[in-house]
Amino acid sequence: MSLHITMRQLQVFESVARHLSFTRAAEELHLTQPAVSMQVKQLEAMIELPLFEQIGKKVHLTEAGRTMVHHSRVMMTHLEEIARDINSLKGVEGGHLRICIASTVNYFATRLLSRFCEQYRKVQISLDVINREELIRRLEANEPDMVLMGQPPENLDVEATPFKENPLILIANPQHPLAKKKNIRIGKLDEETFVMREPGSGTRSAMMRLFEEHSVKPGHSIQLSSNETIKQSVEAGLGLAVVSAHTVELELQAGRLVSLDVQHFPLMRQWYVCYRRGKRLTPTAQVFLEFVIREGRNI
Repeated sequence: MSLHITMRQLQVFESVARHLSFTRAAEELHLTQPAVSMQVKQLEAMIELPLFEQIGKKVHLTEAGRTMVHHSRVMMTHLEEIARDINSLKGVEGGHLRICIASTVNYFATRLLSRFCEQYRKVQISLDVINREELIRRLEANEPDMVLMGQPPENLDVEATPFKENPLILIANPQHPLAKKKNIRIGKLDEETFVMREPGSGTRSAMMRLFEEHSVKPGHSIQLSSNETIKQSVEAGLGLAVVSAHTVELELQAGRLVSLDVQHFPLMRQWYVCYRRGKRLTPTAQVFLEFVIREGRNI
């Protein structure tokens, strides 16, 4: 049997197989769900075997699908090696970067990338802004060339270099009873309501470790999925929040939020530039790494 499989079909199939979801594959590849389904159907027609089966609401790989997963990933790895070798021959001017950044880093990372692009105008950049859980998953899969994030994952073998301080501050509505007080004991936070990110968030983990060290027990918590909704909720008076100072510069300047003067704050952390240990960096990725370490502190 002669097969004329395109790399796009393999890429779409591999994404569906990894997520076991046509919808999530479409989101990842920036395609419509019908376009993803069509690519998979064309591939199934070519090999004359089904690749997926749906049982109830869940999608499962067939035996042919599991075989195709193995071969598609081998082929895609070879293609990435070809691309790296070709880019090495081209040098930085013709390179391509795949960068993933934590959503909190986005507040200053765009300025950093803008400066990089001014110096290296021909470099093509693919940028994804995602939450910490998805960022770690992609880092584990060795998908991005470089990652900008907070605390690197402890259970993953990565090269991580700090490039900028990340002070975590405690914010409140300007009318909050603690807003005008000075040198507040951390114990005063007992029974306060806190607005926070989802479990796994680096900021939330750092906050909870500090509270445990000082036996602080928040009264209530409201969990939200983004920094923007957290800022809006605190501004509306729903509670206090621990956030990166970089995310609230404008709100503090405008007086819509205040930074509380509480003992042990700001909680000093670092931003890191990371990649999987053993990864072969292209000249473009190497130049970007050096640029972030050199220029990051000035942003």
